[in-house]
Amino acid sequence: MDRRSPHFAPQAFAAPEAALARVREIYDASVGHLRVGLQRYVDGAGPGRTSACYPLLRVRTDTVARADSRLSYGFVAGPGVFETTLTRPDLFGDYYLEQFRLLVKNHGVALEVGSGAQPIPVHFALPEHEYLEGQLAPERRRLLRDHFDLPDLGAMDDGIANGTFDPAPGEPHPLALFTAPRVDYSLQRLRHYTGTRPAFFQNFVLFTNYQFYIDEFIRLGHELMAGTAADHGYEAFVEPGNVVTRAAGRPPEAGDAEGSPPPRLPQMPAYHLVRGDRAGITMVNIGVGPANAKTITDHIAVLRPHAWIMLGHCAGLRNSQQLGDYVLAHGYVREDHVLDEELPPWVPIPPLAEVQLALEAAVAEVTQLSGYELKRLMRTGTVASTDNRNWELLPSHGMASSPERRFSQSRAIALDMESATIAANGFRFRVPYGTLLCVSDKPLHGEIKLPGMADRFYRERVDQHLRIGIHALELLRAQGVDRLHSRKLRSFAEVAFQ
Repeated sequence: MDRRSPHFAPQAFAAPEAALARVREIYDASVGHLRVGLQRYVDGAGPGRTSACYPLLRVRTDTVARADSRLSYGFVAGPGVFETTLTRPDLFGDYYLEQFRLLVKNHGVALEVGSGAQPIPVHFALPEHEYLEGQLAPERRRLLRDHFDLPDLGAMDDGIANGTFDPAPGEPHPLALFTAPRVDYSLQRLRHYTGTRPAFFQNFVLFTNYQFYIDEFIRLGHELMAGTAADHGYEAFVEPGNVVTRAAGRPPEAGDAEGSPPPRLPQMPAYHLVRGDRAGITMVNIGVGPANAKTITDHIAVLRPHAWIMLGHCAGLRNSQQLGDYVLAHGYVREDHVLDEELPPWVPIPPLAEVQLALEAAVAEVTQLSGYELKRLMRTGTVASTDNRNWELLPSHGMASSPERRFSQSRAIALDMESATIAANGFRFRVPYGTLLCVSDKPLHGEIKLPGMADRFYRERVDQHLRIGIHALELLRAQGVDRLHSRKLRSFAEVAFQ
């Protein structure tokens, strides 16, 4: 027996709100159908197949003309048919509505919404707190593919974001960087890696490679929630295990009681200062290395954040630097190698003026320094990222090329293992990025990181560094995201969605 969900024929909508309502209707019906079919299967139902498809949005234009817009997104590149599959309108509803409104405003065309041809994998139809492994015996799990659509990696690659997707003649062009299955896959991965639900992630993100910063962020989060002043705008603080602490005076909300501290922290734990408009701050401890940096940004990118910034420690490469000095990256040497296939190393990663200015202003305001004193504390220059933590131990004498020589030739002033990866993936996924590092050792000049020295450094600098990062994101939020999303990140044949 073939149990297919009801098909929703394409329908044109002039009002973005009506189009979004239709998306919700199709998605809810499709997911509901899969859940009913899965329950039948769990209960021992016989042969039969249950399937359902994602909602599809399509736009048709026959002219290059569009409304004048200063935004770097919200319009298609020219005449043609453009479409994308959509998922989780409960999570992306506000985001979808903004994209719909911009398309209607810029092109004056109807939005066509109907059932697409891309099946929803049954794993992605489950509520966030349910898992197939807890419902099915092993022998029933092995036969799952005979009855349901399972995740297909061929439907969720990053060809659109990488600029390598080339539609066949007559095939529609993409409207968004990510297909619905790709988004759903990353939502699942975020829960696994960070220990928190995707719904808690905010649109401004801090990354760090040290637990010391997280400890300080936790302390600050609880301090804000316990305070009586509500002008900070943060409504809750969320920790791994979906443990929610509401701001003083705010009642608990549905689902708060479901959270509990995990028995052990996940691989890259995330913490969230939540605002009602999702313009709060998320902080993630990515650990050490470019592989982690790529992994987490690959998945956070589907949430379409407004900015992410790296706060971490680095090796100072200049003798004039002091431990505790700041480095504001304005260029990157990419010896991390994890993105070489997706974004070739010859692609320049430009500094973004809006983020650079916000970081510089935040350093000045938090440290209360200016002029020469500010320049003495914070140096702007190139940051190199390597995938070899012990690069300084490689032989260099008599070698035609060595890390030390390459870093010198590049004029790099600092070295770490994550910043170039995070910036490059921001460039790749059109997410504004920035880097502010703190010099914790100078291996080329005999100042290596030793336990006593490191402990003292961490105590003296982490609090200030974190407050600078938070203040920079708050400055970016205050100036408005319309200015933040740079044309530098958009190609000449770009998708319409932000």
